[in-house]
Amino acid sequence: MKPITVKKIKKEYSRFVWQTNSNEIFTEEMTLFTLTSPGATYALAALESGHLAHVYFGKRADDEDLSYLLRLDENPYTPKVNERDMGTFMDTTPFEYPCHGIGDYREPAVMIMDGKGMSALDLRYVSHEIIPGKPLLSQKLEDCEICLPATFAENGEAETLAVTLEDKRTGLRVILYYTVFTELDVIARSVRIVNGGNEAVDIRRVMSACVDFDNDEYDFITLNGSWARERVMERCRLHHGKQGVDSVKGESSHQNNPFTALVSHTADEDMGEAYGFNLVYSGNFFAQAEVTQHKKTRFVMGINHFDFSWRLEPAAEFTAPEVIMVYSDQGIGKMSRTFHDLYRQHLIRGEYKDKRRPVLINNWEATYFGFDENKLIDIAKEASSLGIEMLVMDDGWFGHRDSDNSSLGDWFVYEKKLPGGLKKLADEVNKLGMKLGIWFEPEMISPDSELYKAHPDWAIQIKGLPMTQSRQQYVLDYSRKEVRDCIYGQMREILDNANIEYIKWDMNRQLTEVGSNALPPERQRELWHRYVLGVYDVMERLITDYPKLLLENCSGGGARFDPGMLFYSPQIWASDDTDAIERLKIQHGTSICYPASAMGAHVSDCPNHTVGRSTPFETRGNVAMVGTFGYELDVTRIPKEDREKIPGQIEMFKKYNPLIRTGDQYRIGNVFEDNMWDAWVFAAKDKSEAVFTFVQVLGRPNYRSRRIKLKGLAPEKMYKNHDSGEIHSGAALMNCGINVSLDGDFKSKVVYFSAVN
Repeated sequence: MKPITVKKIKKEYSRFVWQTNSNEIFTEEMTLFTLTSPGATYALAALESGHLAHVYFGKRADDEDLSYLLRLDENPYTPKVNERDMGTFMDTTPFEYPCHGIGDYREPAVMIMDGKGMSALDLRYVSHEIIPGKPLLSQKLEDCEICLPATFAENGEAETLAVTLEDKRTGLRVILYYTVFTELDVIARSVRIVNGGNEAVDIRRVMSACVDFDNDEYDFITLNGSWARERVMERCRLHHGKQGVDSVKGESSHQNNPFTALVSHTADEDMGEAYGFNLVYSGNFFAQAEVTQHKKTRFVMGINHFDFSWRLEPAAEFTAPEVIMVYSDQGIGKMSRTFHDLYRQHLIRGEYKDKRRPVLINNWEATYFGFDENKLIDIAKEASSLGIEMLVMDDGWFGHRDSDNSSLGDWFVYEKKLPGGLKKLADEVNKLGMKLGIWFEPEMISPDSELYKAHPDWAIQIKGLPMTQSRQQYVLDYSRKEVRDCIYGQMREILDNANIEYIKWDMNRQLTEVGSNALPPERQRELWHRYVLGVYDVMERLITDYPKLLLENCSGGGARFDPGMLFYSPQIWASDDTDAIERLKIQHGTSICYPASAMGAHVSDCPNHTVGRSTPFETRGNVAMVGTFGYELDVTRIPKEDREKIPGQIEMFKKYNPLIRTGDQYRIGNVFEDNMWDAWVFAAKDKSEAVFTFVQVLGRPNYRSRRIKLKGLAPEKMYKNHDSGEIHSGAALMNCGINVSLDGDFKSKVVYFSAVN
């Protein structure tokens, strides 16, 4: 079956008509669009009236005519039959892109304000186009055109349906894009709005996706939290009314991630239906499920409409970021693995897309601001002798920065700490056989900086309001090209004069007093979105000009762990909390949507700097291995017995990283439900090998072993347990399990399995 099929159909049905007081036969003509992936079907229909209706989203249905699901022969009355009941039709029909103001009182997908103060839209079908592959997304501004992060595909990997709707009153056209991937149960949706009228309009709301489900029998899964406890998985039953998550902080945030899922009540890791939604965006977002009066569910996701407006002049266009929609009929685990495959293959780019990342050591928790060149070289010498491949110099190398109260925006070397400059440091580190990376916070400016003294108006602010400080810093107005050019010019000066092979891009505060000294009044509410576009612009320039550079995103830990950032940085710092036990929850929640290859994870010192807990060095390494892997400690001062374990940890990481980076992840334990233990498996795509990790959070009396059933193996294959030497069938390992015995708290074990003839 083709990925996208279009079929024009006619349906006859009998209906009672009030005007004639009789039953009459009607014919409804429609265009039915069916999108088919290996295991899922998505269908929509353009009715004869022009309304675009949602037909079906779920398990694959090899049928090109699913129009019977629209219930055109039942109440509510269709517009073809009886104009007197148009309101009933509008407030009950499942729509693909519902409008505000014409009778649909559920959550709308789009809303505008025209020059007369009117907000209603009536979008009707005009045309459609099937596009091989997947179009790029971009937003044209006054002074440049900025690429939007989005999944990509070559011809043959995907096909895209573009459906054009139009509002006759305003001339506004809305183009809905649906990309179906031929090898994954994924639909990528985005929206482009074109002002085909003669007057400017203000876009007040533009969701990227809307799906109307036929029932309300779902649980709602979100990833919420705070600093140092990001992406806690929460699950609750849908109830009548509206429930959702959002961000109004200018970033996707610690508190709520732009991911949600609707799953059947009985769904678990391995069984049941799951619908996952992820917005490819790094700013304010909105995701909501609404259970309606008829016990149906409408889900919408897109840019947060709170405090948002976008002036659209005649002939101008606005492009909304895309939403990734994943369907699974094999539980939450299959949904997660589909997201992982999509992002590894069709979102992450560049030099490190398919490569192991270098094992690094970051000096932040080792020294904080108290370092100089000699200290860094001492760390590098010891680290190099142990097999660590990169030294990352964190905050404090620029301006006159001895604490976090100065110098952001002054991206030149602090000579007091680095008298020989960055080139000398890089050369010395390179002589040790190591790479050098450095920390930047390019979006921020300190009041105590040369840049702020020269350009105080470059900070985001509202004249007449006090400027809120956080970490004694302000946010630069990245909507202004001259600001972006200045910061990027300073970064280039650094990168062109020293061999820097990695950048940790940080953002340590949210936006307040959101106003720009460069935008006119009618465009001030665009600043939230223009700011994010500006960040994307600088990141795109960076990885284009320095294609071999490894960029790691960070935002006060994991406040911007979203697919928008993954488009530029193949890895994101998952959390400032590096405690191995806390990381079990953080990394479990993150893995619900994002691949292990993207999770920044380090072995840190004990007692842990965030929670004060002491855990075995082996466990810290085993947990960090489910990520990019590195060290965040002073390797010259840790206990000798810990230091001596580092070469073995690195060897194990290198051995298993190809499997962790490219294989399928199966979650076995759930630390959100059981605080006693956690476990997971990474299995090769061909089922030839697997690595199993078990972490015992708290020991127990009597039976000290736990019987754990593995996942992801081939039942018919025989596997060797490289820890015990025993050989068992995949069926036995998955259905009966293995006994894991560990003595004490916070202990862990890694076991490798390989298929044998």
